[in-house]
Amino acid sequence: MDANLEAFKRLLIIQKELREKCPWDRKQTIETLRMLTIEETYELVDAIDAKNYNYIKEELGDILLHILFYACIGEEQNQFTLAEMINEQCEKLIRRHPHIYGEVKVNDEHEVKQNWEKLKIKEGKKSVLGGVPNSLPAITKAYRIQEKAAQVGFDWKEKEPVLDKIEEELQELKEAQQKKSQVEIEEEMGDLLFSIVNYCRFIKIDPEAALEKTNRKFKSRFQEMENIAGQNSKHLKDMTLEEMDIMWNTVKKEKK
Repeated sequence: MDANLEAFKRLLIIQKELREKCPWDRKQTIETLRMLTIEETYELVDAIDAKNYNYIKEELGDILLHILFYACIGEEQNQFTLAEMINEQCEKLIRRHPHIYGEVKVNDEHEVKQNWEKLKIKEGKKSVLGGVPNSLPAITKAYRIQEKAAQVGFDWKEKEPVLDKIEEELQELKEAQQKKSQVEIEEEMGDLLFSIVNYCRFIKIDPEAALEKTNRKFKSRFQEMENIAGQNSKHLKDMTLEEMDIMWNTVKKEKK
């Protein structure tokens, strides 16, 4: 038997044994596993960001175990079996890749995505946006919404008008601030952020990843400021903004 199939079979046996014999595993439900699965997914994201393949391998193993766990519970509840889940996925992949398993011709990945969305509509999906999970982080959700809308042609033709849209939304935000209407300010800020995410999509930048890099950069520089202040028996809260600004610029140069 193929080594991959052997390994999969071994993990499946272990998971079922734990479900039968381990008090913790016996207690789990799809609801209790939900948050743990989200946590494991974010740990995988951390591993990917770090480009640590040993870590990626470990976290993928944890997620695979969760998948088997859900399938086990599904079978216990007479909802579905692991084989049904896998075969349904196989059929869906074949159905949605007619350029591989059928006679459809495509020129590039853009046409593949367009066909994918058209097929989903034929399968009964009421909206091309229906597949965007409600629980996605807002920035990632905005990116996916825009991406899916673009696949049916609802999109700017070039990136320049998107920049104009950002400037327009920024002006509307300023006008809302002048009115001092918190409701309007929040709405216009959302529109501005949505436009910025859209521009990220046009220049092929993942806004979530870009913001996370800035988060880490800021955190690293700020913590270095705290270290420098501590070495001089000071606390940042006792320093003036001007003093901290000088320290920030020093750290910024050193980090570069």
